[in-house]
Amino acid sequence: MIDDAIDHVSVRFMEEKDIKQILLIEQCSFSAPWTSKAYLSELQNKFARYFVLLDQERVIGYAGMWLFAGESHITTIAVHPDYRSRRYGRLLMVTLIEHSMKHNIGTMVLEVRVSNNAAIRLYHSLGFKKIGMRRNYYKETREDAIVMLRHLKEGNETGGME
Repeated sequence: MIDDAIDHVSVRFMEEKDIKQILLIEQCSFSAPWTSKAYLSELQNKFARYFVLLDQERVIGYAGMWLFAGESHITTIAVHPDYRSRRYGRLLMVTLIEHSMKHNIGTMVLEVRVSNNAAIRLYHSLGFKKIGMRRNYYKETREDAIVMLRHLKEGNETGGME
């Protein structure tokens, strides 16, 4: 059961009308934020699935992934700074996991900055395991990325959001 701190929000597929609010979150979340053009392209990508987290009509978070060859590759996830540490990132990740499972995806993979300890803890708590490193993956900072993987099977727990 979703706890009281997050039961007033909703998740739906991302729409073009959300991009303006998403870009504001991008600016305060990433050193190399995506552009409006990048999101418009992703919304046209038949392999992509993007979701927004709403507090009424306000976009407070979003997450996306590509589904191909039996794998989900998480491309982005962010929560507005005013809404962090409230389990919203977990809710978005569970959304991606459950959507992948509904589409019979076998594995999920993601990259995360080695310095992003909060995200690494979240991913570990959801069953992701470190499988490798990508050196200098983030071009703007030359920071390494940890590659993490989770195997998906029917009946797997989704990290305590039920």
